[in-house]
Amino acid sequence: MATKDRELKFEEAIADLEQVVEQLESGDLSLEDSLAAFEKGVGLVRYCNQKLSEVEKKVELLVKDKQGQLQLKAFGNGPADSEPGQ
Repeated sequence: MATKDRELKFEEAIADLEQVVEQLESGDLSLEDSLAAFEKGVGLVRYCNQKLSEVEKKVELLVKDKQGQLQLKAFGNGPADSEPGQ
Protein backbone atom coordinates (compact mmCIF):
# COMPACT_ATOMS: atom_id res chain seq x y z
CA MET A 1 0.00 0.00 0.00
CA ALA A 2 2.53 2.64 1.05
CA THR A 3 6.26 2.63 0.81
CA LYS A 4 8.25 2.90 4.01
CA ASP A 5 9.85 6.17 2.85
CA ARG A 6 6.68 8.11 2.07
CA GLU A 7 3.09 8.09 3.18
CA LEU A 8 0.38 7.21 0.69
CA LYS A 9 -1.77 10.20 -0.23
CA PHE A 10 -5.54 9.95 0.14
CA GLU A 11 -6.09 10.46 -3.58
CA GLU A 12 -3.60 7.71 -4.41
CA ALA A 13 -5.32 5.35 -1.99
CA ILE A 14 -8.69 6.05 -3.63
CA ALA A 15 -7.21 5.41 -7.09
CA ASP A 16 -5.66 2.15 -5.85
CA LEU A 17 -8.99 1.15 -4.32
CA GLU A 18 -10.77 1.81 -7.62
CA GLN A 19 -8.26 -0.46 -9.38
CA VAL A 20 -8.82 -3.21 -6.82
CA VAL A 21 -12.59 -2.97 -7.31
CA GLU A 22 -12.19 -3.15 -11.10
CA GLN A 23 -9.98 -6.24 -10.75
CA LEU A 24 -12.46 -7.94 -8.46
CA GLU A 25 -15.43 -7.04 -10.66
CA SER A 26 -13.70 -8.37 -13.78
CA GLY A 27 -13.90 -11.93 -12.47
CA ASP A 28 -10.55 -12.74 -14.08
CA LEU A 29 -8.65 -13.29 -10.82
CA SER A 30 -8.04 -16.66 -9.26
CA LEU A 31 -9.49 -17.33 -5.83
CA GLU A 32 -6.13 -16.65 -4.18
CA ASP A 33 -5.61 -13.43 -6.16
CA SER A 34 -9.16 -12.32 -5.39
CA LEU A 35 -8.57 -12.84 -1.69
CA ALA A 36 -5.30 -10.88 -1.85
CA ALA A 37 -7.00 -8.07 -3.75
CA PHE A 38 -9.87 -8.04 -1.26
CA GLU A 39 -7.42 -7.82 1.67
CA LYS A 40 -5.62 -4.95 -0.05
CA GLY A 41 -8.96 -3.21 -0.61
CA VAL A 42 -9.95 -3.57 3.04
CA GLY A 43 -6.62 -2.03 4.05
CA LEU A 44 -7.14 0.86 1.65
CA VAL A 45 -10.68 1.48 2.95
CA ARG A 46 -9.40 1.56 6.53
CA TYR A 47 -6.61 3.95 5.55
CA CYS A 48 -9.06 6.28 3.75
CA ASN A 49 -11.50 6.22 6.68
CA GLN A 50 -8.67 7.09 9.06
CA LYS A 51 -7.61 10.03 6.87
CA LEU A 52 -11.20 11.28 6.60
CA SER A 53 -11.61 11.10 10.39
CA GLU A 54 -8.41 13.10 10.88
CA VAL A 55 -9.60 15.78 8.48
CA GLU A 56 -13.04 15.89 10.11
CA LYS A 57 -11.42 16.52 13.52
CA LYS A 58 -9.27 19.33 12.08
CA VAL A 59 -12.28 20.98 10.45
CA GLU A 60 -14.26 20.68 13.67
CA LEU A 61 -11.50 22.48 15.56
CA LEU A 62 -11.46 25.24 12.97
CA VAL A 63 -15.18 26.00 13.26
CA LYS A 64 -15.51 26.15 17.05
CA ASP A 65 -16.24 29.58 18.51
CA LYS A 66 -14.53 31.12 21.55
CA GLN A 67 -16.83 29.22 23.92
CA GLY A 68 -16.01 25.93 22.23
CA GLN A 69 -19.41 25.64 20.58
CA LEU A 70 -19.56 24.44 17.01
CA GLN A 71 -20.83 27.08 14.63
CA LEU A 72 -22.43 26.18 11.34
CA LYS A 73 -20.56 28.05 8.64
CA ALA A 74 -21.07 27.90 4.91
CA PHE A 75 -18.17 26.57 2.93
CA GLY A 76 -17.24 29.25 0.42
CA ASN A 77 -14.79 31.84 -0.75
CA GLY A 78 -16.03 35.00 0.86
CA PRO A 79 -18.18 36.66 3.52
CA ALA A 80 -21.22 36.72 1.22
CA ASP A 81 -21.17 32.93 1.16
CA SER A 82 -21.50 32.68 4.93
CA GLU A 83 -24.60 34.85 5.27
CA PRO A 84 -27.89 33.38 4.03
CA GLY A 85 -30.01 35.52 1.77
CA GLN A 86 -27.17 37.46 0.21
